[in-house]
Amino acid sequence: MGIWVYICVMLEKLIQYIVVILSSGFKYALGPVMGKIFSLSNLEIIILMIIGMMLTVILLTTLVGDIFYGLLKRTLFRNRKTFSPKTRNIVRVWNKRGLIGIAFLTPVLFSPVGGCLIAISFGEDKKKIILYMFLSACFWAPVTVLFMDQIITFALSLVKH
Repeated sequence: MGIWVYICVMLEKLIQYIVVILSSGFKYALGPVMGKIFSLSNLEIIILMIIGMMLTVILLTTLVGDIFYGLLKRTLFRNRKTFSPKTRNIVRVWNKRGLIGIAFLTPVLFSPVGGCLIAISFGEDKKKIILYMFLSACFWAPVTVLFMDQIITFALSLVKH
């Protein structure tokens, strides 16, 4: 019976890690929230957030980026205006800061999926996309985790009183 308890505990931890990785890969701000729900340490959450974003970026740039972007152009973006306020802001960021600006803003304004597709759509080199997105994830993960930690602590202090 002792080995099964150990296996169950490890499976539970693995499922928690997978949930944080997947949520960070989809929407970066969900990573710290899910990590705090599972009572993970800040270091665990930071590492899992970086893994989640990079898993998404690598999958999109190397395996499915061109196929996925082509599918989006044929379906969702087919009847869209070429220049909406949102696309103008993206082009403005691209013209001023290039890939570095898009990668820096990806966790905050865009999701990892959105930022990666923007970088692919401008025809940037895949190795550069992966490198700059990694640097961005390494910068924003601790900032996001510490910020969310403060918000959660403040919210809990309001509820207790």
